[in-house]
Amino acid sequence: QVQLVESGGGLVQVGESLRLSCAASARIYGLNYMGWYRQAPGKRREMVAVIDSRGSTNYDDSVKGRFTISRDNAKNTLYLEMNSLKPEDTAVYYCNAYKIGLNLWGQGTQVTVSS
Repeated sequence: QVQLVESGGGLVQVGESLRLSCAASARIYGLNYMGWYRQAPGKRREMVAVIDSRGSTNYDDSVKGRFTISRDNAKNTLYLEMNSLKPEDTAVYYCNAYKIGLNLWGQGTQVTVSS
């Protein structure tokens, strides 16, 4: 079973930046989407950004212009560049890989933005 492992989370101040990484333990062929989701305490998990097999991206309105999702297929790695971080970005961030018959999640990485 392929595993997804997130890294790069941490504690930052308002306005600072972080880059999250999600490394897959092996190449996953035929993926439809990979994406980043987040879940804040007491809230539902929500989509942050997704990228499809052609490289097309989609972002939640709350992060547009601040976050950038990208992937390096050679390294089996997904990234999320987060700039101008706000306290409301505080959450556990999860990596997801999806295709029909497969819906993989990582264990999550905590991002805390302090004011």
